[in-house]
Amino acid sequence: MKRIISCIALIVAAVLALNAQKPMKAPKGGKMISDELIGIFFEDISSSADGGLYAELIENGSFEYSPAERDGWGAGTSWKVIRPGHSLGLIEVRKDKGIHPNNPTYMRLTAERTKEYYDYKGWKGYGIENDGFDGISVKAGAKYDFSAFFRNYGDAKQIRVALVEPQGWGKDPKLLADATLTVDATNWKKYETVLTPDSTCQNAALQILMLTNGEMDIDMVSLMPEDTYKGHGLRKDLAQALADLQPKFMRFPGGCVVHGGGDGFWDTYRWKTTIGPKEQRRGLKNTWGYHQSMGLGYFEYFQFCEDLGMEPVPILPCGVSCQGTNGGWGMYPTQAQDVVPMSEMDEWVAEAIDLIEWANGDPATNKWAKMRADAGHPAPFNLKYLGLGNEEKISPEFCERFRYIYNKVMEKHPEIVIVGTAGPGSHPGNADLENGWKLADELGMPIIDEHYYEPNTYFLNKRQYDAYPRDRKTKVYLGEYAAKDKKLIDALAEGLYLLHVERNGDIVAMTSYAPLFAKKTNTNWNPDMIYFDNERPYLTCSYYVQQLFGQSSGQYYYGDCVHFEGDAKGVEQPQEGVHYGQSVILNVKTRKLYVKLVNASDEKKEAEIDLSRFGIKKLAKKTVITGSANDENNYEKQPIASKTETIKAKKKFDVDVDPYTMIMLEYSL
Repeated sequence: MKRIISCIALIVAAVLALNAQKPMKAPKGGKMISDELIGIFFEDISSSADGGLYAELIENGSFEYSPAERDGWGAGTSWKVIRPGHSLGLIEVRKDKGIHPNNPTYMRLTAERTKEYYDYKGWKGYGIENDGFDGISVKAGAKYDFSAFFRNYGDAKQIRVALVEPQGWGKDPKLLADATLTVDATNWKKYETVLTPDSTCQNAALQILMLTNGEMDIDMVSLMPEDTYKGHGLRKDLAQALADLQPKFMRFPGGCVVHGGGDGFWDTYRWKTTIGPKEQRRGLKNTWGYHQSMGLGYFEYFQFCEDLGMEPVPILPCGVSCQGTNGGWGMYPTQAQDVVPMSEMDEWVAEAIDLIEWANGDPATNKWAKMRADAGHPAPFNLKYLGLGNEEKISPEFCERFRYIYNKVMEKHPEIVIVGTAGPGSHPGNADLENGWKLADELGMPIIDEHYYEPNTYFLNKRQYDAYPRDRKTKVYLGEYAAKDKKLIDALAEGLYLLHVERNGDIVAMTSYAPLFAKKTNTNWNPDMIYFDNERPYLTCSYYVQQLFGQSSGQYYYGDCVHFEGDAKGVEQPQEGVHYGQSVILNVKTRKLYVKLVNASDEKKEAEIDLSRFGIKKLAKKTVITGSANDENNYEKQPIASKTETIKAKKKFDVDVDPYTMIMLEYSL
């Protein structure tokens, strides 16, 4: 009998588990919406990549920094000569016979005296030192992979590689870890070793010291922590902060980065030079005033999307410069927009088609797909979305070039969903928005990308998408938006606006807050969702609001389950000028129900909730974000965070929503 009861229990458990996995039927009254509403937008702005998400610890390891990127920069930027024990030598910048044409610059080290001077008993050798991006942060016992390319002349050279903590002028550094290499290759060869510090240090430096007299070349110096996000070379804490947002897609690499630095099309971001071995990638001047090593390139972007279960949304240039080029932004429209001659547009068409085939093609039959496989990913990335253009002025020249690429890509790959652009300032009455939508309607474009940054009063008071036509084929991607400050009231204003977006989730398909990252010591833009230094990320109020929306995706919106005291029955929130609101979202795939309440006013609001139509289980989760309107998370203090507790679930109940508060209730069905 016990065995029978046990078998029955197992069968019941199996049936319950199976039912939990099956999509459920949505109760009546819901409106179908996009379940990809919340994503992220990554642009290499404010040192988001090198010195940020990309875990490489050495700055200018390829010696490719240039005064063309920033005044005073050069191959030796971030490096200094070290000569402990009064050693003697010479360092030269060279470009002849480099590792690869995309990476021509290297250093030649000539050591003339590496032995101890007189009876000096301290450090010795001749070499170079790098302290990374504002110091190298290392942890005791962690492993760090050192690598560099060397080319030797003459007898083999003994090289000491050391992680040290500098102690100031005239003092030997504190040794954290070291290793010795024998460099004997007469052609470029990659040498590797592992360094394991014996103590934690936030301002370490890497030293490379020749212990043998003679001459050798060095390039592509790297120090990478072994403990990266899923082993794929991204900084673990920053990547995890993004994973915790539960984004459904990632747009990359920009933004204005897509168009290059405004010096002409020579420095436009080209994805083909960001894949393959790191030593063969072409570094690039960044729009925001620094160097992009492309260590974080298209392969890494796609891999990260796969790691987080996000749809990749790469954005490619389409032969027209950003409005901001040449100091434009529409002030001097005839001078501000550079265009590629139509006779050269097939190159830009190939850029798009080759990317699709690199991402999705068969390595056995396609050379671009074979490059993906050779990099370690034989399976396709299953690219669905492809963006063309970013914030260009929607001029006749743009329309001609966009139409040309669009039609060519659709002819070759009709399965791809093209994301167009509506320029910046995407509000009704804006010429770019109107011209962008006109082009979208003409082409039957699937999605158009709108951008706007506004004071919190806009997000508190406007409801832009209520007035959008419901019969258009083209959906909206709100690709860049943010309130222009980072206080709690700004985050709640954005949350109130996202409730409006959810209510209009039948026409708004995707959204992404911008910008995503900013480094403490190099911030090009404010506000941003996540600030960081070498030690940790600092999560803003907006981060926590975005996180709740990312966690509560679904396919159905219900507007009649919540009624605020004092409002007429049947009124869906949020309305224009009303600073509180609600939405109820059902995810039929995960069998989860989410109730979100936002109160961005200075008065408490009482909400009456009726979930009778849903078969909710006994327990629920309640997450609250609350504080004062002007509370702000910064490097010194972080007063705002989300707090979650388990509560008893009820089908009919009232909730008090305090001033400046967001509440999310999560139910299993």
